[in-house]
Amino acid sequence: MKVVILGAGVIGTASAYYLAKAGHEVTVIERQPAAALETSYANAGEVSPGYSAPWAGPGVPLKAIKWLMMKHSPLAIRPSLDPHMWRWVTQMLLNCTTKRYEINKSRMLRMAEYSRDTLQQLRADTGIHYDERTQGTLQLFRNQAQLEGSKFDTDILDRYGVPYEVLDKAACLKVEPALKNVQDKFVGALRLPGDETGDCFKFTQNLSKLAEELGVQFKYGVSIEQVMHEGDRITGVKTSTGTVQADAYVLALGSYSSVMLRELGIRIPVYPIKGYSITVPITDARKAPESTVMDETYKVAITRLGDRIRVGGTAEITGYDLTLREDRRATLVHSVTDLFPGGGDIAKAEFWTGLRPMTPDGTPIVGPTPFRNLYLNTGHGTLGWTMACGSGRFIADVVSNKRPAISTEGLFMDRYGSANRPIIVAKELQA
Repeated sequence: MKVVILGAGVIGTASAYYLAKAGHEVTVIERQPAAALETSYANAGEVSPGYSAPWAGPGVPLKAIKWLMMKHSPLAIRPSLDPHMWRWVTQMLLNCTTKRYEINKSRMLRMAEYSRDTLQQLRADTGIHYDERTQGTLQLFRNQAQLEGSKFDTDILDRYGVPYEVLDKAACLKVEPALKNVQDKFVGALRLPGDETGDCFKFTQNLSKLAEELGVQFKYGVSIEQVMHEGDRITGVKTSTGTVQADAYVLALGSYSSVMLRELGIRIPVYPIKGYSITVPITDARKAPESTVMDETYKVAITRLGDRIRVGGTAEITGYDLTLREDRRATLVHSVTDLFPGGGDIAKAEFWTGLRPMTPDGTPIVGPTPFRNLYLNTGHGTLGWTMACGSGRFIADVVSNKRPAISTEGLFMDRYGSANRPIIVAKELQA
């Protein structure tokens, strides 16, 4: 059947690829002149199933107060009168319990691990390249309290069979030799050997070409003006170049998904959480990271992408504002120069910001809606790159009325209760 996908970020492009693989005639509508030019452009570069965890957790409200008082704070809140902001913050706070954390983390791990496996299969099948590395993630602890506090996460990793290693300082140096220059800066780490790294932008650009070879048509530079409907069916998408019609529609507009859905009477708690990155050319590979080092104190990820270092972080609650703020850049610069001094040329760093589409419970929304032929693939937060291939294959199965390879429990929008009309789900798709 004919399928229209709204959005050509990594989520929309992966959805297009797997829908085309399933035999559908696919068209992608994207307002930018090419794929992956918004949130997928310069993210932290992590494919991190082991690090998949909701931001809402026990103790987070107290931590947030402490973070806000730090010079290089990982969190920034710029209050506004937007009711959607405060509704989202309230829902997130309600998820800051041990019970909710464990439920949400288990759902995120399910999708993230499936996605990593799907990515590996894609790489084997197509030979796609994107500055990929498969050397794991190192969550670096600057003090003993952080190291001891990691037991909460390792207990959950044990429960779900996710491999990990707790490393002392000497063991850290074996996987990240450049840290030998700053041994006084940390006490140990949690290593997740199953995690990977890679350039999300390069991946999405190359995947869009593979999708085109399968017959996918990308309509770039086209703005979406209205999603039209009649009764419980979508009848077309009005764009800047005319109306596009199909049998089914997949909404993958990231943080803008919730805005578009409001016009259809659908409310989903997806809100933009602004992140920043700098991309630094490597000047001395011996002083640069081998893979990804997560600086736990500042919540900054420092990732090796070929001949560059990508430094990403910060959670800024500020709505849809894309202003580049120098204080955020200063935090990224501080983290990378503190841990990897001399590794790259900071003066030539590219400074970027993007809007992560976050749900208050951390789990994405992937699946059907109250409209019979409208599907969602959004709300991945900081893990869009990590979950892209799995989400794309998952939604392709759902659209094809085929049971996905993983359980659908907790992934559909109906987990948010009765605020929307009852969701229409074929019995054969239900977990």
